[in-house]
Amino acid sequence: MIFEITEPEITAPLFAGWQETLVWSCLQGTMGKIYGDHGEKPESVMALLGDFAFFAGKPDRELAMEGPRRSGGNFLILTPREENWAELILDCHGPRVRKGVRYAIKKEPDVFDREKLQAAVDGLGEEYELRGMDEELFWRCREIPWCRDWAALYRDYAHYQDRGLGAIILKDGEPVSGASSYAGYLGGIEIEIDTRTDYRRRGLAYICGAKLILDCLERGWYPSWDAQNLWSVALAQKLGYHFDHEYIVYEWSR
Repeated sequence: MIFEITEPEITAPLFAGWQETLVWSCLQGTMGKIYGDHGEKPESVMALLGDFAFFAGKPDRELAMEGPRRSGGNFLILTPREENWAELILDCHGPRVRKGVRYAIKKEPDVFDREKLQAAVDGLGEEYELRGMDEELFWRCREIPWCRDWAALYRDYAHYQDRGLGAIILKDGEPVSGASSYAGYLGGIEIEIDTRTDYRRRGLAYICGAKLILDCLERGWYPSWDAQNLWSVALAQKLGYHFDHEYIVYEWSR
């Protein structure tokens, strides 16, 4: 039997040392949920937030199966803490999962060159408009498939104001590139960045990222970055981050 953990902080020892801000969000109760094999003394746990599930503790078959059920979506990235969890995920989900690689970026609060980032922001062409994520943009972006993840995990705009930040570039009034918080935790955000297909390779993602980092630093937040691919790693490094390590994930699809 699987339980939703009502006091997520009790699972902190099982997640200890895992530098994943989405796990932190769940542990802090700011966003997401944690499930386990017991409501008060779990030995197996899963942190679930958006398209991500993180497994720690003692491998548990029922919990491994529960991620896709609880997410309710058609896609989920299953991330095992240990190799024995990876083996169980493969055994449980078989052909529905594809083994993949993601790239962890170091969390270094004092690494950013603010003058360089500001110069990038100031270099935006006059044909574009750079705006913070206001309420009108928040609701509009949730309805646009390619950029909905900039706002999708927040209950409403008030929640976003409390735990989110975003920098959006518009052309003729329409979003064409942006960097926003996929999720928030106490003291920072996890960055989600993308550009509309027909506006890529123009440096817009770099400018949005620079602006969002500056806004985070101004607020005293850390702008955490986790890379899906090597393009994302390269962009992160251009903005001042440093690569840490690769890690294995399993992409489940319905």
